[in-house]
Amino acid sequence: MSIQTADRIASIQEYYFSKKMSEISLLNEAGKAIINLGVGSPDLPPDRTIIEALIASAQNPKHHSYQSYKGIFALRAAISNWYKSIYNVSLDAEREVLPLLGSKEGVMHISMTYINPGDEVLIPDPSYPTYVAATHLAGGKVVKYPLKESEEWHPSVSTIEALITPKTKLIWMNYPNMPTGQQTNLRLLSAVLDLAKKHNILVCNDNPYSLTLNEQPSSIFQIEGAQEIALELNSLSKSHHMAGWRMGWVSGNKQRIEEILKFKSNMDSGMFLPIQHAAIAALELDSSHMDKNNKIYSKRRALAWELLDALSCSYVKKQVGMFVWAKIPSSISDAASYSDKILYHANVFVTPGFIFGENGREYIRISLCSKEEVLKEAIRRIKKMRI
Repeated sequence: MSIQTADRIASIQEYYFSKKMSEISLLNEAGKAIINLGVGSPDLPPDRTIIEALIASAQNPKHHSYQSYKGIFALRAAISNWYKSIYNVSLDAEREVLPLLGSKEGVMHISMTYINPGDEVLIPDPSYPTYVAATHLAGGKVVKYPLKESEEWHPSVSTIEALITPKTKLIWMNYPNMPTGQQTNLRLLSAVLDLAKKHNILVCNDNPYSLTLNEQPSSIFQIEGAQEIALELNSLSKSHHMAGWRMGWVSGNKQRIEEILKFKSNMDSGMFLPIQHAAIAALELDSSHMDKNNKIYSKRRALAWELLDALSCSYVKKQVGMFVWAKIPSSISDAASYSDKILYHANVFVTPGFIFGENGREYIRISLCSKEEVLKEAIRRIKKMRI
């Protein structure tokens, strides 16, 4: 019997990391002991107060029922207070914050809420692959705008404007940027917002990396008038080592939040109450929490630089976030084959940049989510390999 899948599924592929992790699992079963420096899944545990809050709440028999689609007000208030503390941005906890089951869910919700079949969505290249997948699933048309190393991985405003048509509905931004590690440029974001207002286009900034190895956390809402035309996604996955907890949110003006909630409330239910209580504990941690984590990531980053030197890659040291982005040697044809050679000759996996877009084909990305001794072993293996 032949069952046909929906046309929308034909436009996407299984997520690269899903397939690659299966391949690595087979290699491990064969005794290869692969060192995985690809996925940005924090290996450090959440602060103990977060776990204690989860346990205490989970022990209450009344805390296992369905919850509000908007999350409890105490969580939204904690997010609002955190935005004020970190970014000096004021958010109305009642109307301008919507908790999500991770910010990846938000990418899909935003796409399904605003994109009609045939609408055009401007997406950076390179960028998080989910922006492309969500656009296709919503029936939209992907229009790439380039990010280039020669321009410090910032988009050209004139290039973006040249790509805008009457069908353009949404512009994705992601600063601090992943995969390139480029810091936010609020002046440039402001110019993009001016374009969006001129052409009546929604802008969404995906902002989960602003606390990692970054001395100047920023939000698109620091720009005056941004809430008129912009949304911002954020998450505790990276900053508070809660990736598997699926705790994120979207913020924006009251109308945008109500529109997204209309879709979200038909797709899922409210999140587990103990996770909400744990998230509140996370958001209430003082700055010493991130200072401690960043000291660890800083040491790991230095080892990542050493590893990249061993691979004869070039890179900029002034990157933020929990990855290091680097250009492969000119003698290598493409990063995909280079990544596979490193995998099969050194038993070390690094992410090839092509998965983030055409402009990533000459780059690789290394995650800082491995202990120092693991990174040192990866360096030892790479120095021994012969390609």
